[in-house]
Amino acid sequence: MACPENMLFLIVLFISGVLACFGQRDLITTMPDRLDVLTGSCVQIPCSFDIPHQIKYTFNSTILTSGVWIKGNPYFGERPDRVIFNSSKLVNRYQGEITGNMSQKNCTTVFFNVTTNYTNKYFFRIESQPFRATDTEKSVNIVVSDLPSSPILPVSGEVKEGTPVSLNCFAVTPCPEHPPELTWTLPTQFTTENQLQENPDQTKSVLSTVTFTPSYLHHEKNITCTAVYPVGTSNKTAEHNMMLNVSFSPKDTSASISPADPVSVGSCVSLTCSSTANPPVTNFTWFKISEGQEEPVNPKVFEIVGKTLGLIFLFSLIVFFAWRRRTSRLPSGFDMTDRSQGLVGMNSPVGTVCSNQATVSRGNQEPPLNNLDGL
Repeated sequence: MACPENMLFLIVLFISGVLACFGQRDLITTMPDRLDVLTGSCVQIPCSFDIPHQIKYTFNSTILTSGVWIKGNPYFGERPDRVIFNSSKLVNRYQGEITGNMSQKNCTTVFFNVTTNYTNKYFFRIESQPFRATDTEKSVNIVVSDLPSSPILPVSGEVKEGTPVSLNCFAVTPCPEHPPELTWTLPTQFTTENQLQENPDQTKSVLSTVTFTPSYLHHEKNITCTAVYPVGTSNKTAEHNMMLNVSFSPKDTSASISPADPVSVGSCVSLTCSSTANPPVTNFTWFKISEGQEEPVNPKVFEIVGKTLGLIFLFSLIVFFAWRRRTSRLPSGFDMTDRSQGLVGMNSPVGTVCSNQATVSRGNQEPPLNNLDGL
């Protein structure tokens, strides 16, 4: 007759086999889908696990539990070299340690001095008495490269002239023991604040916030967020550039006239107004300066005034020539008489005037009175 311990072990194997046939996972792990790692640095894998309710009674958290990491394929029966780390062993293919508390189902693990051949997907397994299980449906993909990933510099909302604005820059931190340092390059004065934060998938990143007040002079100027990663005795750098799009009111407004030389009445001139703004100016209003006051003027007024002055000038010429023609000919029965002698000695300029005195011919004209003395 088999001993109770062997019977329990057989029962566990039977239950596990039955559940596996129905797609039941013996172990459910939670970890990121992907981690981007820098050559020569470390990588921290956030990890936690749980056991389905149906077989929880087979797992005893008070018993020492080992954590095992398997590379590439979770089935290692015929390929024991796929096991790259076992926390119960002193020597492993990968140098690392489980920093989480396994009794609290925390399997967070750190691997040191990663190289490019670490790039692969990894599965997690727990081993205790009498429970052993591997989560074959969940893995983390580790990607190792020689250059760090560029920081993320998202822009939200509108950047307006004169309004303080804050920008955030994120840098992935696969090795929290050696986080990157974030610095900014801006065309104006600014303040920064950096902090290490946890992401929803429990990975870490460094957040840097810069605050400044933009002006129209900063429009289309570059902002740079630089991440410096310490790796051994050297540093590796990545940066993200962004061009500012600042909304501002019209600036540098000016007007010009063509032709610039004095022009005659009735001729056409072209007035041009230019201004810098974001968004661009779509409507201009003209003003006429009159006696120290500004009056809004419609551009068509210039055309109307020119035509009006031209008509007045033409009408004046017609009136002038009509007057000259009329004064050059007098009506019949009138003479022009020079009476300048009667004006000698007066303080008025000498001129000619029109006389309306007429000479009448009579048959018997009386003699002048001053000749009566001879009668």
